[in-house]
Amino acid sequence: MPTKIFVNLPVRDLERSMAFFKKLGFSFNPQFTDETAACMVISDDIYAMLLTHKKFGEFTTKTIADATKTTEVLTCLSRDSRAEVDALVDAALAAGGTKPREPADHGFMYERSFEDPDGHIWEIMWMDPSAVATS
Repeated sequence: MPTKIFVNLPVRDLERSMAFFKKLGFSFNPQFTDETAACMVISDDIYAMLLTHKKFGEFTTKTIADATKTTEVLTCLSRDSRAEVDALVDAALAAGGTKPREPADHGFMYERSFEDPDGHIWEIMWMDPSAVATS
């Protein structure tokens, strides 16, 4: 069985967060979604768990960071083309996300980013497959 990753993110308003990500084309696994948590499907092996602050607090004794004021993690997702990067980030901005910085074009790699309604930063990138070393 392949390793799966579940990125857990605290959100202030679960319905608002779900609506935002649905506008970006993401779906949610109803088996792991309720009024306190939503399992956003990114790929067959990658998920983002959007958790209410109360639910998130069940997994930590630490203070929940305000992602609009501080950053602990940047979540980076790859896309198959520059056009797909632009399409996803443009959809995020149209859905109410914000732009934390300008796009970066390194020739072999292109990246843009957006902040979701809770201030979490999502990096969206494309890398030329010929630039990736194989071993």
